[in-house]
Amino acid sequence: MTDETLAIRPAAVEVRDVHKWYGTQRVLNGVELTVPPGEVTVILGPSGSGKSTLLRVINHLEKPEIGHVSLNGELIGVRRHGERSEMGVPPAEGWGRLKELTERAILAQRGRIGFVFQNFNLFPHLTVLDNVAAAPVATRRLKRPEARELARTLLHRVGLADKADAYPRQLSGGQQQRVAIARALALRPGVILFDEPTSALDPELVGEVLAVIKDLATSGTTLVIVTHEIGFAREVADRIVFLDEGRVVEQGSPTEVLDHPVHERTRDFLSKVL
Repeated sequence: MTDETLAIRPAAVEVRDVHKWYGTQRVLNGVELTVPPGEVTVILGPSGSGKSTLLRVINHLEKPEIGHVSLNGELIGVRRHGERSEMGVPPAEGWGRLKELTERAILAQRGRIGFVFQNFNLFPHLTVLDNVAAAPVATRRLKRPEARELARTLLHRVGLADKADAYPRQLSGGQQQRVAIARALALRPGVILFDEPTSALDPELVGEVLAVIKDLATSGTTLVIVTHEIGFAREVADRIVFLDEGRVVEQGSPTEVLDHPVHERTRDFLSKVL
């Protein structure tokens, strides 16, 4: 396994004036967010504040009605109307009309954005090893033996080398989530999104998953994490973003947001969860 195969090049994420509705309900209301390459951004907020929707918009699993997301300056899911290259990098201003990319182009972009879901989303009919190896074969065009070697290396990294031949049903929830993290890493994404990665776990299993994410946080990988684990957020975050009613209410370092929040809504939220 070469260093090139394992290397992850951290990417910058920019969210610009993103609005999202479900029917008549506005879920995101002009969200502005910048995630520098190699930094860890933790998103906090009450249930229904738009946290998970924001992650899905970044990955273009949800399409915003207004606004756009870019990865290292490249628009995600759309291009400027009339632009010949679907992978071209647009200028920072004067976006004009945007046109949806083809599904094939969107899938290629998603290969650069890892996503770890609440409920693991592993393939039940595949072994742990093949769950991790499947994506690099399909997306990165790795040959199957190379993908399986990569999968074994990543399973060792998340502490599951001995579970390579097991099936998801034979694993605990914490083990399944660690497999999901290894699967995300197999794509060498520029950024990894975590949507409340411990919310579906029994309390005694939370620590093993957080330990893996902490290791990633110290490795220079760009991470965006939605979580209710305030102590974990304080430990790993470079920046904390507080979201409420689809808006970024406050953001700053863990000390600024958690210990000295400026906005009354942030103070009220923290008083109920700390």
